[in-house]
Amino acid sequence: MNEIALTLFVSLAIQVILFIPAFIFRTDKLTDFSYSLTFIVLTLFVLLTNNLSAGKIILASMILIWALRLGIFLFIRITKIKRDKRFDGVRENFTKFAKFWILQGVAVWLILLPSIYFMTQDVQLTKLSYLGILIWISGLIIEAISDSQKFSFSQNPKNKNNFISIGLWKYSRHPNYFGEMLCWIGIYLFTISSLSTIQALISIISPLFIILILLFGTGVPKLEQSADSKFGKLKEYQEYKRRTSLVILWPRKR
Repeated sequence: MNEIALTLFVSLAIQVILFIPAFIFRTDKLTDFSYSLTFIVLTLFVLLTNNLSAGKIILASMILIWALRLGIFLFIRITKIKRDKRFDGVRENFTKFAKFWILQGVAVWLILLPSIYFMTQDVQLTKLSYLGILIWISGLIIEAISDSQKFSFSQNPKNKNNFISIGLWKYSRHPNYFGEMLCWIGIYLFTISSLSTIQALISIISPLFIILILLFGTGVPKLEQSADSKFGKLKEYQEYKRRTSLVILWPRKR
């Protein structure tokens, strides 16, 4: 079994192992935890089963820092809010819940494809690699600040019936997603100089998948729908939507 197929198997195995207690106890605490954990396990697995180099260690560090930051944040958040509304009507249904977990395992594997290719062969660092690092750093900072700002805002009782429009959220309605996209675009650019043409073409599915799933899948559409149902009749919210970029950080319209 080659490492591409083996990493897919490991990713799915992690989901199955953690799905069982999540379904039995009807808990949301393992769902996001498993997402970050799978990135960590797969990255360390591929890194440690191949020849080490400075480039591979840098890439692994980028992924691990991103995954640990996200995992810790999501664990703190779910501990506070107790349940994730996205899984209402899902966690109680074996088939629907299992489908989510399997798709999550496949998603992690797809996102990590360029990194898996990179760490299983001889690598080189180029100017494009360093540009990738800069883009990744920018994305990580934007995502971390955005998550922190929204979590702090939501935990303030005074903001119970308000929408966030401060900090980075003044310039984007979903700045955390913008940061997420930048992280994986940066990682793809970091790896591309060491990939063959075929590997690079296959691996572009990683940043494209993130962008598409956030823009048209489980990300922006659901949050926009939820916000519209809560605040859609408010003139302040209508004005906020009119003036504020959907995802990319951008100066507000007049």
